[in-house]
Formats: sequence, structure tokens, C-alpha cells
Amino acid sequence: MGILESAAPAIIICARDRAHATAFYRDTLGLKLAFEDKFAAVFDIGGVMLRVSTVPNFVAHEHSILGFRVTDVASRVKALREKGVEFNVYPGFKQDNLGIWTVPDGSAHVAWFKDPNGNVLSITDV
Repeated sequence: MGILESAAPAIIICARDRAHATAFYRDTLGLKLAFEDKFAAVFDIGGVMLRVSTVPNFVAHEHSILGFRVTDVASRVKALREKGVEFNVYPGFKQDNLGIWTVPDGSAHVAWFKDPNGNVLSITDV
């Protein structure tokens, strides 16, 4: 067995404005806030810990940092749009009117959006 093979993963997301990020992850995405302390807001996502930590001078990356696997991408995109989430449209990707990209062989669908601190998140069905 590998050294970390049985370790439970923890996801760490940086935020300049943790209060705004906490509200987004809790109220918009509907994640369960497990607890909050002076270092982070901690969510439980299906048994995986998500820590939203304050980093005052944080600059977000332009790539996805966290993806959510779902069974129906379109219904989740529609639900998030109703909550005010805007989906990213990327040049060179043939995305539909909801912002969903279908991979060339049709086997997967992906939609991207940003959290309040500019972190790119995705919804996919693979």
C-alpha cells in the first residue's frame, strides 16, 4: 500500500474575502458548512473536507481547481444560473447556450464558473 493511499483527501481553496466565499459555497452551491475558525471555513462534501482559507493577496489561477461530478450537468447549470452564477465561455470551445462543452466524442460534458474570489470551478458528468 502507498504511503497516502488510504488517507482522506482535503481540498484547500484560497480566498481574499473568506466571508463572501463562505456564503457562496454554503448558500449558492449548497455545501454543508461543518465549522469555521480563525483560519478557514470548513465544508463537508461527501465526506471530503473543503477548507476555504484566507490569503490576503491571493490571485486566482485561470484553470479549474475543483470539479463537481454530477449525473446531469444541464440541470445543475440551470439551477446555479437561477442563483446568479455566470458560466465561463472559452474561445475555441463549442459550448452550448448554457455554457456546457461536450467533449468531441460526446462522452462527457463540462461547464465552468468562478467563485467570488476568481477560482475556476467545474461541473462534469465524468
